[in-house]
Amino acid sequence: MEPGTEVRTWLAPAKINLALHVIGQRADGYHLIDSLAVFTRFGDRLEIERAEEDDFSISGRYAAGLPLDGDNLVVKARDALRREAGMQQGPPVAIRLEKNLPIASGVGGGSSDAAAALNGLARLWKLDIDDNSLARIGLSLGADLPMCLESKPLIARGIGDEVSPLSAFPALGLVLVNPGIAVSTPDVFKALSSRDNERLPPLPKRLDFHTIRNWLETTRNDLESAARSIKPAIGEALKALKKADAAFARMSGSGATCFGLFETGNVAKRAAIEIRARHPDWFVAATRSMEVSDGEA
Repeated sequence: MEPGTEVRTWLAPAKINLALHVIGQRADGYHLIDSLAVFTRFGDRLEIERAEEDDFSISGRYAAGLPLDGDNLVVKARDALRREAGMQQGPPVAIRLEKNLPIASGVGGGSSDAAAALNGLARLWKLDIDDNSLARIGLSLGADLPMCLESKPLIARGIGDEVSPLSAFPALGLVLVNPGIAVSTPDVFKALSSRDNERLPPLPKRLDFHTIRNWLETTRNDLESAARSIKPAIGEALKALKKADAAFARMSGSGATCFGLFETGNVAKRAAIEIRARHPDWFVAATRSMEVSDGEA
């Protein structure tokens, strides 16, 4: 195939930890978690096509300051997959990343970008590689990668690498808010007061907006208070979501992005407009999570 004849676009969705319990710590320092995660229709985008030589470029609101070399997770993903497949199977590609998600913000942006690169390149290069092998390569790049490779509602355990996709989960109206700050994940884990908390309770039998919201009230994000002690502005983001009538609001991951739950997409859009008007310099996005129906997982 001639370079440039096939351009594929891949969504790298935001990963939202609706609940995140820290339930222990391994001898190597990694924390053990129990988390319910969903993925949104809003995220970064990757364009991948064959080329004469490898090329990687970044555009978008949050492109500034991101590395274009081997320090970027997308480049690491390309190189790791090529090592697995062999150079003959992995010819040169041009990858363009549109960076719409804030950096170091608790929504798995870099991991989701790398997962989209692995999925996209495996397809473009027509590799005979199974999901377990992709997850193994992903895990070598970061604990969030196996989750992001799934990109559907799931429960994650272990260090995030033990992934159980849910067989059914509805789409949720969400507003994502980041007060324009990055938070270091290692710093947040260092600031944790307790690393040995109870596991997630079982999900309700019937899953709809109200049962999920009520269930979330019985859960936590164990990283939230630690992150807020480092970056108090997280509290401002949560306050803004509640003021915009979110049915439920919480920080995602290690922060600083927070999410609000809204009963419909239209209500979420109105809330986002309201928050944006009050805080024009913040990242604010109305979106929906991806659903999964019985039998799809």
